[in-house]
Amino acid sequence: MNFSELLKLSGLLSRFSPDGKCLASCVQYRLVVRDVNSLQILQLYTCLDQIQHIEWSSDSLFILCAMYKRGIVQVWSLEQPDWHCKIDEGSAGLVSSCWSPDGRHILNTTEFHLRITVWSLCTKSVSYIKYPKACQQGVAFTRDGRYMAVAERRDCKDFISIFVCSDWQLLRHFDTDTQDLSGIEWSPNGCVLAAWDTCLEYKILLYSLDGRLLSAYRAYEWSLGIKSVAWSPSSQFLAIGSYDEKVRILNHVTWKKMTEFEHPATIVSTKTIVYKEVEKSPSVETERLSFPPTRALASSLFSTQSKYDISQVPVSLQYVKPVADRANPKMGIGMLAFSPDNCFLATKNDNIPNAVWIWDIQKLKLFAVLEQLCAIQSFQWDPRQPRLAVCTGTSRVYLWSPAGCLAVQVPTEGDFQIVSISWHSSGDSMALLSKDNLCVCYLEREE
Repeated sequence: MNFSELLKLSGLLSRFSPDGKCLASCVQYRLVVRDVNSLQILQLYTCLDQIQHIEWSSDSLFILCAMYKRGIVQVWSLEQPDWHCKIDEGSAGLVSSCWSPDGRHILNTTEFHLRITVWSLCTKSVSYIKYPKACQQGVAFTRDGRYMAVAERRDCKDFISIFVCSDWQLLRHFDTDTQDLSGIEWSPNGCVLAAWDTCLEYKILLYSLDGRLLSAYRAYEWSLGIKSVAWSPSSQFLAIGSYDEKVRILNHVTWKKMTEFEHPATIVSTKTIVYKEVEKSPSVETERLSFPPTRALASSLFSTQSKYDISQVPVSLQYVKPVADRANPKMGIGMLAFSPDNCFLATKNDNIPNAVWIWDIQKLKLFAVLEQLCAIQSFQWDPRQPRLAVCTGTSRVYLWSPAGCLAVQVPTEGDFQIVSISWHSSGDSMALLSKDNLCVCYLEREE
C-alpha cells in the first residue's frame, strides 16, 4: 500500500471521474483536477463563490460546480479550458443540481421545491418539471440512462412521474399510496421502482416501468419504520433496514420477505468470526533512546498501532440506548451496502455504533462482525471484488475481505481524521477524505 501526501480539501468534495483518469477536488472556491496516477494538476478553475457540490458528467468531459447560496451553477470543460457555462437561477434560488445521464443536460431544483429546471448545454433550451417533492431521494435515473422518476407532491397527495430522458416527455404519471413519500430508487436492471414512506409509517411500494403496483410490503405498524434501502447489484434482492434494528430481504419473484437479519448486542453463533480492534503501543529498545529523540523515533514512541484480534464467542458489543425524546434517534439500520459480486451485505446498526456486520447472502447467515474502537463513519465496497473499506474518524483505514481483516495507519504528519472513503472504479486506489484534507491510497494489485 502506498499513500500520497495530504492535499487540501473543503466540504468533503472530491470525486474520481467516471473514466477513472482524473480526480477532482475543491478548496473553497477553487476546483482542482488532477491526474489519478501522478496527482499532477491538469486544470485549475476558479468559481464565483464557495463550491458546495461537484459532479462529473457521465463521459468525464465536463464538471459541474454548484454554489447553492448564490443560486449559481458553473460548468467547466476539460477538453476546452476556455469554454465555460454559468447558469443563474436568480430569485428562484437553488437547493440541488445534478447531471442527466447523457452528460449534456443539467437538472436544477429551485428553493421550496417549486420546480426542476432542465437546462440543455447543446441547444440552450430549458424545460420545467413542476411540483417536485422535498424528500431524501426525490429524483432517480435508471442505470441505462433512459428513464427518470420524479417524486411529486400536489393537492396534499404523493405522485410519481416517469420521464423519457432523450426528450423529457412524460411517460407515466400515477399516485402512490403513501402518507409522506420519503424516497425512490430504481433496481439496477431498471425494471422496478421502489418507493418508501416516511419513517412514521412502515411501507415500501414496488412499481413497474408502466406504473403498475407490483407489490406493497409492510413489516409492522405503529412504530418507526424504514431507515435505509439498498438493491443488490443483480436486482434479485431488496434489503430494507428499519428502526427496529433488523434488515429484511425481499426477493424479486414474489416480493415477499425471504429472511430477516437481527443485530443483537451479544453474538453467540460459533460460525460467526468476530474481529476486535485492539491498540498496542510499540516497544522501543532502551539502547536506541537518545535525547532529544530523532523525529522518526519520537513519532513511533507516541503513536499507537492497531490490529485485529479474533474474539471468542459469546461476544458482547457496546450498545448505546437511544434518547427517546429527540427527533431522528440514533437507532436502527443506518447503513446498508451489497458487495459488487452479490455475495455479501454490510450493515451498521446505529444502536451499536462501533460495529460493522457482514452477512453471507448465499447462505443468508451472519459471516463476520468487525468491532472497532471508534464509531463507524463510513464504509464502501471495492467495485471489483468483495473487499470492504471502513473508516472511523481516525487516521486509520480498515479493510475486510473473506480472507481476513487489516488495519492500516496512514503515515501523515499531524491530525488526519478519515470520515469518508471513495473507491476508484478499478479498485486499485481510493480517496480518503477528512474535513480539511484528502489522501490517495494506492493498493497493490494481486496478480
